[in-house]
Amino acid sequence: MFSEYSKEPLQKDRPMVSITINVPVDVMDSMKRIAPIKGCPEYQALVKLYITEGLRRDEYLYTGISIASFIEALKQHGVPEIVIQQATWDVIESGAPQ
Repeated sequence: MFSEYSKEPLQKDRPMVSITINVPVDVMDSMKRIAPIKGCPEYQALVKLYITEGLRRDEYLYTGISIASFIEALKQHGVPEIVIQQATWDVIESGAPQ
């Protein structure tokens, strides 16, 4: 269902990088309140969870769908076969990941 990237969070001891972000105080208060309810030992774990969930959802959306089902959807929306073929060749020739 998810892309190959979705397996990455399951690996232990991955390299980490520290970041600094500014969030509204009320958002931070909500995260601190929700973290234990979701089983996170601290709000930082909840932030990582939210980032990972959003990223994996988008990875699946943008890279996990099958090309065949996407092409079928284009046909159902009335996109002409020749346009689909030309676009497919453009992607293949550009070497873009599929």
